[in-house]
Amino acid sequence: MQIKEFTFNFFGEITRILWENPGFAVIVDPGCCTAREKDSLYSFIEGQGLKPCAVLLTHAHFDHVTGVYELQQRYGIPVYMDPKEEQMFGICKKVSGRIGFPIIRTDWKYTAVKDGEVLDFGGMKFEVISTPGHSPGSVCYLNRKEGILLSGDTLFAGSIGRTDLEGGDYDSLILSIMEKLVWLDGSTRILPGHGPESTIGIERVSNPFLEPFNEKEELEN
Repeated sequence: MQIKEFTFNFFGEITRILWENPGFAVIVDPGCCTAREKDSLYSFIEGQGLKPCAVLLTHAHFDHVTGVYELQQRYGIPVYMDPKEEQMFGICKKVSGRIGFPIIRTDWKYTAVKDGEVLDFGGMKFEVISTPGHSPGSVCYLNRKEGILLSGDTLFAGSIGRTDLEGGDYDSLILSIMEKLVWLDGSTRILPGHGPESTIGIERVSNPFLEPFNEKEELEN
């Protein structure tokens, strides 16, 4: 699997394109905001001869969804999202306008995902893991074949997602991580929505938010 990363908007959101063959390219959390950012995304897709087949959303905070509407209009592709994130649409518009972020169009169509569902795009499989806490319908996408976890804003290198925004809940986030993520294979790469990547093994032993789970021997598992 090949992965191309873009860092977009002034929140440093990471948008990713993943593909195994040009006919099936998946775009994760398109946070492209300005015309220049959108052009860079489209130019890469079309310059590489990729054919987008889906947009996967880990959640619907405005810095992760600014490019969704135009992508769907341009390529006619489905958008996958937990339905509970629809309640974030009004918040997106309210907060983005307040801080000078472009007003986001949220009138795109989406396909609902649910915990445990496996999405298959030409053999490129992503397991949906429901991880509420950062937002009510946050999810992660796990590709077991490649050992990749697209964690959105649920789990970061050395940190976790913030829960002080509307719809956030700290206890739910910790439970999501402890019950769903820390038990994954330690070599699983964590590709978060912001900042550097990590692995499950590293976060099990060093992430201060996961104490007292941290045990040194976990790094070897």
